[in-house]
Amino acid sequence: MKAIGLLGGMSWQSTLLYYQCINQEIKERLGGFHSAKIVMVSLDFHEIELLLKARQWDRVLDKLVSDARRIEAAGADFLLICTNTMHRLAPEIQARISIPLVHIADAAAEHILSKGIRQVGLLGTRFTMEEDFYKKRLMENHGIEVIVPSKDDITIVDRIIFEELCLGIVNDASRREYLRVMDQMHRQGAQGIVEGCTEIAMLVNQEHTPIQVFDSTEIHAKKAVSLALDG
Repeated sequence: MKAIGLLGGMSWQSTLLYYQCINQEIKERLGGFHSAKIVMVSLDFHEIELLLKARQWDRVLDKLVSDARRIEAAGADFLLICTNTMHRLAPEIQARISIPLVHIADAAAEHILSKGIRQVGLLGTRFTMEEDFYKKRLMENHGIEVIVPSKDDITIVDRIIFEELCLGIVNDASRREYLRVMDQMHRQGAQGIVEGCTEIAMLVNQEHTPIQVFDSTEIHAKKAVSLALDG
């Protein structure tokens, strides 16, 4: 079994989901007392969140690279960044480490395409929905068309992530807002919805909607298990 590197704490809520999902998947596949070999560094998200507000991406990069190197030095065979938004810096991080970085958008795209879907709606932080680093990768690398919410709905989705989900708050009214936004994108042609923020699955999952939902956290975690066991 290969050792999975996790760069987490952004937020710890979603990192907990990664740890749980990876170990549950290992248990299902191997049985017995098996658990995953994991090397993890968890950041203080308060520091990162302040840098994000100030758009100080260079300083964020320095922190992530430093901790990614710690994970590599501790023996991880490959790296997962336990957040969608920080994949904005994935190419720069990969360039500064020698182990592979498993990109969350690639894992999501592989799963989406396996379902025969070519057009999706994307939910996430404002950075993920408005900037190109995630959408462009899905479109150019995998041929998946991406729909994002309206400007006003982007504000709502982003606020709920930072003011509620990252703090562990799950609100029924917020779930209704997300379902409304998802339904709107579905009416615009989205065949499924990518939960492109690792905390969103705390709020909305497949039981809440007939629209196909792609939980990026679960997909990324299960991809890591496949790589750890199958290479």
